[in-house]
Amino acid sequence: MSSIIAIQGEASERRRVEALNWSHLSIEFGHLYMEDFAGGDAAIESYFKRLAPWVEVARNELAVTRRKPRVSTCFLIDDYFRDDYSPAQVIPAVLRAAAAVGVPIDYIARESGCAEADGIELAWLVQGQLVPDPPPGTNGTRTPLTQDGWLCNGIRSPGYPEGKAMAPKGEWRQPIENAARKHSVFLDVELRNGADEKLKWSCAFLAAVWQLVRLGLLRYDDKAVTKVVGIDAVLEDSSGNWPETWSDLPAVMQVNKSAASFFAHRTVSLMTNRFLPTEHAVRAILSSVRVDPAVAEKVSERAEDEGCRLPTEIVDRVSYLFLGL
Repeated sequence: MSSIIAIQGEASERRRVEALNWSHLSIEFGHLYMEDFAGGDAAIESYFKRLAPWVEVARNELAVTRRKPRVSTCFLIDDYFRDDYSPAQVIPAVLRAAAAVGVPIDYIARESGCAEADGIELAWLVQGQLVPDPPPGTNGTRTPLTQDGWLCNGIRSPGYPEGKAMAPKGEWRQPIENAARKHSVFLDVELRNGADEKLKWSCAFLAAVWQLVRLGLLRYDDKAVTKVVGIDAVLEDSSGNWPETWSDLPAVMQVNKSAASFFAHRTVSLMTNRFLPTEHAVRAILSSVRVDPAVAEKVSERAEDEGCRLPTEIVDRVSYLFLGL
C-alpha cells in the first residue's frame, strides 16, 4: 500500500501550500443515482429515514475522544452519468426529505465536480498521483495507467482472447493479491473508458476523488482545488431560483450557514450495501494514491496542533457504515 509520505528538505519549506479550515469528521449520507429520484419525495424521505439513527452513532464515536467535535455532513448527487432531473427538481426535494426525518445536511455536492471543478480537471490530477503497488519480487514494470485505464491490487492472470490461434499453451495461473492474508481477494478496477470527448471516468474513481476532496488532500499549484459556495450566492446568481442545469451549480454548495468546515481529517460514509463493490474499488484506488508531500505535511501539522494523530495511510482515514437494501 502507498502512504502519505513525510516531507523533508529546504525545498519543501519554501512552498506555501494553502491551508484549510477543518472539521474533525465529515459524514456523508450516501449518494443517489438520478433514477433514484423517480420515486419522488416519499422515496427520498424513506431513504433518509433509514440513515437517521446512524448519524448520532457516527457523532458519538468521535465524542469519545473529542469534547467538542466539529462535524459536518454532506450529500453527493450523481449528475455525471445522467441528468434526467434538474437541480430545481432534486435539491429542494432532498432538503425537504432530510429535514422531515431530522437528518441535517450541511453541504450538497455534484459528482461531476469530482471530474472537473473550477476549471481544474481533478480526475486527471488524481490519476497523476497514482503509484500502483508493485507485486513482491518485481521491479514495478507494468502497463502504464495512461494506456489501459485499469488499476489492480496484485498480479493479473495471463489471458488471451477466446479462440486466438497463436495463444501459448500452458497451465492457467491464478491472479494474486499483493497483500493477501492466506487467500487472495484480487481486484481489477476500471478507472475510465473511452477517449477524448467520449472519455468517461468510472464511478469508483470519481468516488475516490470525492474522498480526497473531503479529506482536503488535493491542491493545484499549491491552491485548494474545490471552492465551497454558499447557497445564498447560488440563488442570488439565478435570481432567487435554483438553476435549471447542473453545470450552473458549484461543485460543493453549503446549504447550512452555521455548518462546520466541509473539509475534515476523517470521513465516514453511510450508504446502502449496493455501493459495497464500488467502495471496495475506492479503497484500492486510495491505497495507490501518493499525496503531494508538502500537502501531507500541512494537513498532518494542522491535525497534530489539535491533538489529532492521523493514520499514515489515506485509506485508514475513511470509514463506512453499510445498510442492507
